[in-house]
Amino acid sequence: MHLLLDEPSPAASPEPPAAAEPSLESAPSLAGAAADPRAPSLSPSEKVRLRAIMTTHFNFIWRSLKRLGVPSGEVDDCAQQVFLVASRKLAVIAEGSEQSFLFGTALNVAAEARRTAARRKDTPAGDELEAFDPGPQPDEVADRKRVRALLDKVLEAMPMDLRVTFVLFELEEMPLHQIATLLSIPIGTAASRLRRARTEFQRLVTRLRASGSPRGVKR
Repeated sequence: MHLLLDEPSPAASPEPPAAAEPSLESAPSLAGAAADPRAPSLSPSEKVRLRAIMTTHFNFIWRSLKRLGVPSGEVDDCAQQVFLVASRKLAVIAEGSEQSFLFGTALNVAAEARRTAARRKDTPAGDELEAFDPGPQPDEVADRKRVRALLDKVLEAMPMDLRVTFVLFELEEMPLHQIATLLSIPIGTAASRLRRARTEFQRLVTRLRASGSPRGVKR
């Protein structure tokens, strides 16, 4: 992570095993995308290409969905949806643009998942930034969980355009020109969003740390 807090960087700390992303072979969404009855009939060469796309991009899409606010228990299903869409649109996905297509699809799938979750809770998605209390834990584990909890809460409260740019640059460590290509925006716009995202990130971190209210802190 390029932007450091006054605590250990989540990118530099190993993730707890329970939070680790699924492996390619064990992920139910990969098998599900191929076996889904809604999946189109593919030629042998198309199946090879789809498998290659999954192998290359599955972990990135899985992480992206989680960081875009998809509830943890629904990330696998949402990843399956993304690759199901890709299987249907395979003929129109240009060689070399697979990641852009998948990420754009993931943005839409994540947005719908957040709306569904918000309806279930009967509250607007990302409306509040709640104070967090990791409780007493061994120091190393507590530090890691505290940073992850802080990052998750702050990302939830950021405007989506800023969140996306921040996640891609700071967590995925993509260069700005690649982010601009992925989002189909000028590189100047990507740079502007990153500057605003960093400012917003630090503002929310400061507000969250200062908040002792169980009701949370408004954006």
